[in-house]
Amino acid sequence: DEKERFDPTQFQDCIIQGLTETGTDLEAVAKFLDASGAKLDYRRYAETLFDILVAGGMLAPGGTLADDMTRTNVCVFAAQEDLETMQAFAQVFNKLIRRYKYLEKGFEDEVKKLLLFLKGFSESERNKLAMLTGILLANGTLNASILNSLYNENLVKEGVSAAFAVKLFKSWINEKDINAVAVSLRKVNMDNRLMELFPANKQSVEHFSKYFTEAGLKELSEYVRNQQSIGARKELQKELQEQMSRGDPFKDIILYVKEEMKKNNISEQTVVAIIWSSVMSTVEWNKKEELVAEQAIKHLKQYSPLLAAFTTQGQSELTLLLKIQEYCYDNIHFMKAFQKIVVLFYKAEVLSEEPILKWYKDAHLAKGKSVFLEQMKKFVEWLKNAEEGKQQLSSQVE
Repeated sequence: DEKERFDPTQFQDCIIQGLTETGTDLEAVAKFLDASGAKLDYRRYAETLFDILVAGGMLAPGGTLADDMTRTNVCVFAAQEDLETMQAFAQVFNKLIRRYKYLEKGFEDEVKKLLLFLKGFSESERNKLAMLTGILLANGTLNASILNSLYNENLVKEGVSAAFAVKLFKSWINEKDINAVAVSLRKVNMDNRLMELFPANKQSVEHFSKYFTEAGLKELSEYVRNQQSIGARKELQKELQEQMSRGDPFKDIILYVKEEMKKNNISEQTVVAIIWSSVMSTVEWNKKEELVAEQAIKHLKQYSPLLAAFTTQGQSELTLLLKIQEYCYDNIHFMKAFQKIVVLFYKAEVLSEEPILKWYKDAHLAKGKSVFLEQMKKFVEWLKNAEEGKQQLSSQVE
């Protein structure tokens, strides 16, 4: 009796017999599995149990069903290939794992194993497994770390991983949305690894984007594009700060930044914001309000040629103005320095009249606006007069 209890064939026969009796009514299947847990050793035979529920019988290494084994058609692989059926199967797994919490780890191991066996399954079986996995990832039964199995070299090389990922992400996004998917991926550090679904020579944003957009997953393509550009921006900021602390010549820094902009498709507005925060983070600022303005002017005067190289568009100048406003508001000692910084940048030709006037009129942020607008009042009036003077002069010349 003892021996029989610990024999997987005996266990398999009990499960298969029970499933055959319940037939394809998945409600009845869930009830049968719930009741059997009290009599059968699920803890010991978790792998056998999940093999049967997915493939209809115990799987041999590589993913084939052992020939001499009895099998059942009440399983994922024998079911209809549609989302509704897979949602119903997902419920069976959910109920089972909620009832017997200790199966959680075994189920995760099972799915990792099944993904490594993908080449042993038919295309239809893969599709069903992909849909099911997507649904289970969406409802939290599975953790996104199982996707590691898809980075297996053979699966990647033969295009199996990418094709499987299409079906999986479709059903996952269908259950939730791309933001929920992004959160799950970030938790397990997978957010920057999706390109690895392709062989090394095809790991480009362009290739990824084309493949997944054509497969109807535009939101996933955009997500990866975004991740790449966030990564590139972080990298740029880090390198910039190192170059500044080394005291590299501005012409070298400008050249480096322009190459990065081109390579990673980064806009001038984004770059000017990165330079501003890099410039401001290279200094230990004085805690005394009356001294910090003087210190800031001295420091920013030195870096104005670098900023001027990346304010060739009105929009970039406006971005810089908003960054200065934000910085002065967030760092209380700088509240009184705002106007001095703007005037310095105007004189150094980092900022021009038009964006300053636009900022003053309606493009400023709400943060500390009454203080900053008051500070700027006289300078803005002077600018308007100067602007009018210029216009009069040019009309006289004409």
